[in-house]
Amino acid sequence: HVQLVESGGGAVKAGGSLTLSCEASGYTSVSCCMGWFRQAPGKEREGIAGVDSDGSISYADSVKGRFTVSRDHAKATLDLEMNTLKPEDTAMYYCAADWSRHMSAPQALTSKWDDFEYRGQGTQVTVS
Repeated sequence: HVQLVESGGGAVKAGGSLTLSCEASGYTSVSCCMGWFRQAPGKEREGIAGVDSDGSISYADSVKGRFTVSRDHAKATLDLEMNTLKPEDTAMYYCAADWSRHMSAPQALTSKWDDFEYRGQGTQVTVS
């Protein structure tokens, strides 16, 4: 039974930084794609980063240049380094994985949350 667990959320001042981590467990092999999503209060969940099997990464315009994703295949972790945080980055952040489909990074970025095979429970980020 595959599980994704996010960690690292918290409260931070505007302009600050935070690094989230997504750890996968219960897997036998890791192939394709992962992604980070976020959902702000009253808004739809949006994809902010997509990662393909080769490690290529696509970012949403709203986070490009400020957020950086790094993936460790051996540990099956996906980190999200967030810099220059803004109040509008306040949201619940989620990771997702799909190891059955082959997607490009842009496809992983724009895929719907419900389309991912495995989905985490989220970690809260609050920027004031």
